Amino acid sequence: MRQIVLDTETTGLDPAEGHRIVEIGAVELSGHVTTGNVYHQYINPLRDMPAEAERVHGLGTDFLKDFPPFEQIIDDFLTFIGDSKLIIHNAAFDLRFLNAELARFGQPAIPDSRSIDTLSLARRRFPGSPASLDALCRRFGIDNTSREKHGALLDSELLAQVYLELIGGRQPDFALSVSHERKDRASQASNWKSAPRQHQLPPRLSSEEKSAHAAFIEELGENAIWNRRRP
Repeated sequence: MRQIVLDTETTGLDPAEGHRIVEIGAVELSGHVTTGNVYHQYINPLRDMPAEAERVHGLGTDFLKDFPPFEQIIDDFLTFIGDSKLIIHNAAFDLRFLNAELARFGQPAIPDSRSIDTLSLARRRFPGSPASLDALCRRFGIDNTSREKHGALLDSELLAQVYLELIGGRQPDFALSVSHERKDRASQASNWKSAPRQHQLPPRLSSEEKSAHAAFIEELGENAIWNRRRP
């Protein structure tokens, strides 16, 4: 099963106000394991960068001016995500921007049904607790010290780890390890059962303990339950 963990950075909060995507980062998962295959692209928004947005992600107008506009990266982006499920933190925000960009160039929208929102997953699992990406990294012990500013690829890589924890934590070879362990134990048990004992085990009761036990039984009389149950 292929999934894509995705994040975007933008010039603002609402595409209806003319804000655009300036960075896309995506990480491929296969069977809930990162494959090392990633997509990362800076994008020229063809507009100025508001100071408040630049403080969040550090991407200024001068830095972005030499990168391609969204129209030129559509094909590569759509090829990378294919028809895979998209794992996104606060999916409504990123999908709103992505679909605004796609609509601008005559491309069909990405339906909400294709996304898994990790923000919703976190709020259901930890109601009332902080559910930001940083808060979830702290909760799960994921190292996010390199996250001085928001960055689409770094955030996607962190979110991939958070997502795997949210769905229960995954050890890539867990099933395989358990299978081998069970086989080893079964083999050992089989060998133990089939191997005849070469020497009798030494008695664990001393002669004094045997005598004391016999005297105790004698005191119980002939009708004692112990006597009736002895062979």
